[in-house]
Amino acid sequence: MRAIKRVDTKPELELRSALHRRGHRFRKDFRIDTEQRRARPDVVFTKQKVCIFIDGCFWHSCPIHGRRPTVNQAYWTPKLTRNSDRDRATNDALVAEGWIVIRIWEHVELAAATDRIERALADRAAGGPAMQSSVIQVE
Repeated sequence: MRAIKRVDTKPELELRSALHRRGHRFRKDFRIDTEQRRARPDVVFTKQKVCIFIDGCFWHSCPIHGRRPTVNQAYWTPKLTRNSDRDRATNDALVAEGWIVIRIWEHVELAAATDRIERALADRAAGGPAMQSSVIQVE
């Protein structure tokens, strides 16, 4: 478990690089303290209050690619359930504080993910539908 990277994973690096190429500036692994909990999104647009999490299919139980290990189920089942519960609690805490939370599965095509982030940023800037705090799941 020590070998599992928390930051700078391949999908995260690719997304940050694509956003940077499109002219966006952001914070990476920026800590956000809310009243209920602390969060460390992968990419944060502080001025717009938009944060992005890139979720791994295995670790966050992707409905398409996630799988339950067949070995040591007594350990893995509660572990993966806790991860999903923590994700929901983090979403709720951030939305309560006015953030837009975007969760992107690692298998999502890079262009689609980047386009969805840009739409959310544009809507927030224009006061459109994404002006309200919400959770956007990119599948």
